[in-house]
Formats: sequence, structure tokens, C-alpha cells
Amino acid sequence: MRDGLFERKWWNMGFGVRWTLHGDGRTPAPGAVVRPEERLSWPRTAGLGAQHVVAMFGASFVAPVLMGLDPNLAIMMSGIATVIFLLATRGRVPSYLGCSLSFVGVAAAIRAGGGDSAVVTGAVFVVGAALFLAGLAVQRFGARIIHAAMPPVVTGAVVMLIGFNLAPVTASTYWPQDQWTALLTMLFTGLAVVCLRGFWSRIAIFLGLVFGYGISWIFDLLFGKIHSTVGGPEAVDHWRLDLSGVGKADWVGLPSFHAPAFEWSAILIALPVVIALIAENAGHIKAVGEMTGDPLDDKLGTAIAADGAASMLSTAVGGPPNTTYSENIGVMAATRVYSTAAYWAAAGFALLFGLCPKFGAVVAAIPGGVLGGITVILYGMIGLLGAQIWLNGRVDLRNPLNLVPAAAGIIIGIGGVKIQFTDSFELGGIALGTIVVITGYHALRYFAPPHLKQQEPLLDSGTSAYDTGEDKRG
Repeated sequence: MRDGLFERKWWNMGFGVRWTLHGDGRTPAPGAVVRPEERLSWPRTAGLGAQHVVAMFGASFVAPVLMGLDPNLAIMMSGIATVIFLLATRGRVPSYLGCSLSFVGVAAAIRAGGGDSAVVTGAVFVVGAALFLAGLAVQRFGARIIHAAMPPVVTGAVVMLIGFNLAPVTASTYWPQDQWTALLTMLFTGLAVVCLRGFWSRIAIFLGLVFGYGISWIFDLLFGKIHSTVGGPEAVDHWRLDLSGVGKADWVGLPSFHAPAFEWSAILIALPVVIALIAENAGHIKAVGEMTGDPLDDKLGTAIAADGAASMLSTAVGGPPNTTYSENIGVMAATRVYSTAAYWAAAGFALLFGLCPKFGAVVAAIPGGVLGGITVILYGMIGLLGAQIWLNGRVDLRNPLNLVPAAAGIIIGIGGVKIQFTDSFELGGIALGTIVVITGYHALRYFAPPHLKQQEPLLDSGTSAYDTGEDKRG
């Protein structure tokens, strides 16, 4: 029977959320939106789901590659995480949960300290548990506890130091493998991000990877092998693009699972990322609520807890953590289709990709030079999100109460400053920087004079009476 005549209301897994067919199920009326509880025809819904998968693809498979984890498992678990999120929020919050880039620096720091993939996923599992508990706390006490514990000056500084802490990874690991491919990939990706419009701008990172693949292949044909470092300190002759593993990989098969391992030193490095994840979820909920016209503040705690639970499940089997994806918010804004049915379709497609080892082999073959060009932009963008949080929160950095803890924590996080407690325990980098920002801000606020707590700047802003149009001479 025809799609619209068979049944106009579909129930979402027995959780009480139903999809009502929007109009004729084909094209929304001019100015109309397809709300979360609505859907288009199933073929169109499937197409929208595929578009959501492509939108999240660039960042979601780059993240596990940079973390040294299985991209097939990452994509599969992102689909499962999305299902968990949709069930937990009962279909009110359209969202895709993809692999979080916030943990890339954490993974690099843990591996630099001798940790393997099991230690990385163990540390991130604890972060997922902390995020889950934070979500329950927000559900119980409201969003005010987030604003009290982590005001914008703290959140922005932590996000900034997490992003900029990654700079040495690009400079010492990826870029030296093929500097010219890295440079060309960086330039192309930058042009794609700035010049492309609509949907294409949302997958600019993915397009940069495809371009880098092509350039590496052409350079291999023209110049032969390159003599550079690859996975070690010594330079060797190697092909830029090595696809030997793709031919050996099966078309259908399970990804590589492994159990997490727990080490306190790694856990302390990873825990600060909880702040970034809470900020990401809060921003996502606010953005979706504004777009759909349905205030979702009451779902903030649920969304945070669901993200935490999904990340725990993913890391428990060896996958990366997950977070809500802004790329998919962009797709919704462009299409004006907010149907959660499309996200169920996207989750299904992700599960199918995860069961294709050949796809994982293609991802694993990304040349180091290509990653160098991508990460120069990507890591910087992560860091500058912290500055965006400051701007949105109107953080006044002329106020020493804001300036001092943020400045100290950022330099510690970026520079890798360390404090040695014992022969086997030290704090440094992201972990120490975050502790300094959070404890420093609240301690200084406790002792600060009242006029600084009111956010009045101590330093002259440089604005004269003539600039403001006011005459202050009396």
C-alpha cells in the first residue's frame, strides 16, 4: 500500500513518541518545518538519514584514526549511541552522536606516556561515567549547577587548552611525514570551509581528506616513494598512500573489540574533557530548541546522561566516546527537517558501515601528510571554540578574576607543564591546566573584593566619553 495510506502515525519503539506524516510526505510547504514527531515518506526519510551520515562522516572517522582506535567500531558504535540518545530523550531531541574530537589530545597524551588502546578507552570510560552522573545531577537540581561550577570563563579556557594542547601532535607526528601534501591539503580544506555553501560546507573536512588522498596517489605516481618518518623516529622510504590492507580486508565482518584497562594517571588526564562535553551538549540542546521552537531545557540533564551512557557502552567494547554533532545541526538548519525518524535511519546506515572491514581499511590508509593538513585546521578550530564560549558569555578578560586563572591554566595545558608528586605519579598538561583554571577561579573569587565579583574591569578599556557619546565631565 502507499506510504501515506498504510498508517499516518508510527510509534517510536513503544516509548510514546509518534511520527505523523508531514503534509503529503514529499516536500514541506514554503516556510514550514518538519518537527521531531513528524516525518516525510520513508524513502525520503532514508535519504535524509544517509545525508546525516555523510555530514558526520568527516569528523566521526577522523577522530578514531587520530586516537589510534578502530574506525569500523567507531562508526558502528556511533549508530548505537544515537539509538540510545533517541530512546532516552523519547524522540524530542533530534541529534546524531558521533565520535568526539575532544579526546584526541587526551589519547595522544596517554599514548605518549606509554598507554595503549585499552588504557585510552579505560580512561575515557571513566569520563563517560562522570558525564552520566553530571547529567543525573542536572536532571535533579537544574542547569544552574553547571553555571555555578563552570561559568563561561572556566569552560572556555578548558576547551581552549584541550584544543591547543594538540599542536605538537600535528607538528611532530603528521606534518613531517609529507610536508607538501600537508600544505596542499590544508589550503584546499581552508578554501572548502570558507568558500563552499550549504551542505558542501558541512562536509569540508571530508572533502579535504578526499583531496589529500588524490594528491598522495598522484605524488606517488610522479615522484615514487618518499623518505620521511612514519610511525617512528627514523626516516624510511615508504609510499604516501598504501592501500595494500584494503585488498586483504573482507567486505563483511565484525570490527575489532577490546576491553578497557584503567590507570589513574590516564584517568586524571582524561577527566577535564567532561567540561567540554557538558558545554557541547548544552549548546546543542539550546540550538535545537531555538530551531524547532520547542524549549528543551527540561531535557538537558537527560541528554547529558544519555551521552555519558552511550560513551560508556562504546568504550567498554573498545570504541571511542561520543558527543552530539554540530554538523548534523547544520543539516537540519539547511533542510528544515527535524524529524527523529531521519536519525533512526542514519543510525541504521552507520551500523551497516561498521560491519564492512574494507571501509575501515580505506580509512586506516589515510596518509600522515593528509592528516597533517587536516589537523592544522581542525585542532585550531577546537581551541578557538573556547574563545567563542568567551564571546557568547561576554567574559571580560580585563577583569583579573577572569584573566589570571584562564591565562595560567591555558599556558600549563598548551606547554605541557608538569608537577611531579612521586616517582610514579605526576600531573601535567590538560589535567593540571584544568585544575588550575577551575580551582584558581573559585579560590580567587572567594578572596576577591566585591567590585571584581561584579565583573567590573580593573583595567581601562580605552573607551573615551567621545567614543560612547557621553560627556562625563559633569
